[in-house]
Amino acid sequence: MHRKDKAWFALFTVPLLFIFSTVVIIPFIIGIIYSFVNWDGIPANPKVFVGLDNYVQLFQDTRFLMSAWHTVQFTLLALILVNVLGLAFALLVTTKLRSRNAARTMFFMPNLIGGLILGYIWQFIFTDAFRNMGEMTGWGGIFFNWLLHPQFALYALVVVFAWQLAGYTMIIYIAGIQGIPDELMEAAKVDGANMGQRLRKIVFPLLMPSFTICLFLTLSGAFKIYDVNLSLTKGGPNNATEMFAMNIFNEIFAYGNYGLGQAKAIIFFLIVAGLTLTQVIVTKRREVQM
Repeated sequence: MHRKDKAWFALFTVPLLFIFSTVVIIPFIIGIIYSFVNWDGIPANPKVFVGLDNYVQLFQDTRFLMSAWHTVQFTLLALILVNVLGLAFALLVTTKLRSRNAARTMFFMPNLIGGLILGYIWQFIFTDAFRNMGEMTGWGGIFFNWLLHPQFALYALVVVFAWQLAGYTMIIYIAGIQGIPDELMEAAKVDGANMGQRLRKIVFPLLMPSFTICLFLTLSGAFKIYDVNLSLTKGGPNNATEMFAMNIFNEIFAYGNYGLGQAKAIIFFLIVAGLTLTQVIVTKRREVQM
């Protein structure tokens, strides 16, 4: 590499490395250090080194363990629903449907709405709209205020999250479907393969790169959900929908336990990194090269 090229390389990379280090790397290292101290977040108060006590304490925190279980339940349901809907939408809008362009826009639009606003919109739907629909139809067992029921409040979060993210995954699946050679599909039709056989034998195997991306985005997004959790349920009723991120936020900023909250954040990071990395490795191995 010539000296001039090195200068241009440094010009574009050094500022980015500086910003990334300042915003991500250094705060992450400071967070690790804080996880070993007892501190209430007030600068004037001392930071007392407690070693691994915070990590021992978090595994004895029943509320944190319950938030972990709620997050696992939510993530599994969201992972299935988001990708099933996204793939179904993608298959629908890549057909010869006349309104496919309008359908793409409609399916993608919820992704443009911020999570906080989205939560408040659906809060109105689950409280007022569902109650009125239950009174009009007589189906009170389905149309009632889901947000007041511990289990249905979790389902409500899954519905809102899927409604927001399904359109985004649809775009990724559309790109994957359009990358499949038409010759393969035509040859399968000539050989007598029906729609289900073409999906199982051709479309799904060749969509594995799209599955890898969409599963990664859904898995990481579901584990890190906070804004919709805050605006829709605030962790209620009775902490039945308090997720990982909300529990950590409350521990640090509501209760002032910076050391314990940072320890929870480090464990949270390790769990999300481990699961997403495992998912990417597993799905990448199943990808088919054309």
